[in-house]
Amino acid sequence: MIYFGKDIEEIRKKKAFICDMDGVVYHGNEIIPGVKEFIAWVKKHKKKFLFLTNNSGKSPKELETKLSRMGLDVDESHFYTSAQATARFLSLQSPGCSAFVVGEPYLYNALYSAGITINDYDPDYVVIGETYNYNLDAMCKAMRLVEKGARLIGTNSDLTYPNEEGNVPACRALVSPLELTTGVQAYYVGKPNPLMMRTALHMMNVHSADAVMIGDRMDTDIIAGIESGLASVLVLTGVSDLENIKKFPYRPGYILDKLGDIAE
Repeated sequence: MIYFGKDIEEIRKKKAFICDMDGVVYHGNEIIPGVKEFIAWVKKHKKKFLFLTNNSGKSPKELETKLSRMGLDVDESHFYTSAQATARFLSLQSPGCSAFVVGEPYLYNALYSAGITINDYDPDYVVIGETYNYNLDAMCKAMRLVEKGARLIGTNSDLTYPNEEGNVPACRALVSPLELTTGVQAYYVGKPNPLMMRTALHMMNVHSADAVMIGDRMDTDIIAGIESGLASVLVLTGVSDLENIKKFPYRPGYILDKLGDIAE
């Protein structure tokens, strides 16, 4: 169902589709209805597509495997994560730098692959991503290193993300205690940072006018699309709902029930 947006054919004519994952493709390990039809549609019409996720915990290969378990055939080349974006950003800003990292194993791997050394004594950066192993010891260590001069990086600015049981704390919720205790504002690399969006467009070799951003969050996905010059589609399968939308001074180009509505 289309809640807002006049002609869905204008979206279907686009050459490339950038899609968020959590709340758009799946909730935890449960696929959202209509996703399989959307993937079949983009492949049938030879559209370019990229799944862009702020979750820094899983590698593209792991995401490929996860979708495969759900019955979806999507190659790892169609994924780009905030962990990859963070590694790229640091390697360009400060080649050969070091970082103290709080996050899941793939975040460490992405940074290491970009030539960034893991350092818990005198790092150039403190990098925080989503993790189930966040504890007081890690927070205290990170706080002291930031106080000593390490620059604070968040892989993304999401406060929560949805799973089967509801919303759970995301990266910004883990970074906020460090910002409050040190007085240092983190730099967030993932959406809605235009750096990540430009890289996504470059990976697909398309102009922003030919692409559409599809997501479930007004504060990351939709604003990322608007500020990067992409058409924007909000789906109501994740964080934002019709009441929540009213709180924002901007609006998406389209509001749909689910991702599969584009295929239908």
